[in-house]
Amino acid sequence: MENKKEKKFINLPKYPGGKTAFQEFIRKNLHYPAEALEQRIEGEVYLKYRVNGLGKVVDVRVIHGLGHGCDEEAIRVIWLLKYEKAKNRGLRVTATMRTKINFKLPPAGSLTINYVTKPKTSTPAKTETPKSGGQTYGYTITIG
Repeated sequence: MENKKEKKFINLPKYPGGKTAFQEFIRKNLHYPAEALEQRIEGEVYLKYRVNGLGKVVDVRVIHGLGHGCDEEAIRVIWLLKYEKAKNRGLRVTATMRTKINFKLPPAGSLTINYVTKPKTSTPAKTETPKSGGQTYGYTITIG
């Protein structure tokens, strides 16, 4: 008995860098929707999408979603994917892929709020008399 190499007749498009590069791409490009943050929504969005032989995503569908903007964000990120071309000697192959995208809120301790105080400078109108007293301060809160 000889050890025969299994032959693949149809090659499917592959993501460059493999699974870890795919996960890294999702992590870098996924933005938590504001509505989901406000509602404290967490969970997974399951997607099914098709990739043509040129490596382009041609169709994206949500199998099981969360709502609150998470489904739309997951679809947006999948449309950004670019796969390697599949070499199939003239055959046009469209592959169907499935994936899940996790939406997990950051831990409560990791959210920091930085604020900067700046004196509010405004030019009073000519008919308005400037108020006597202290300075007015405005606050800018940056999350992240």
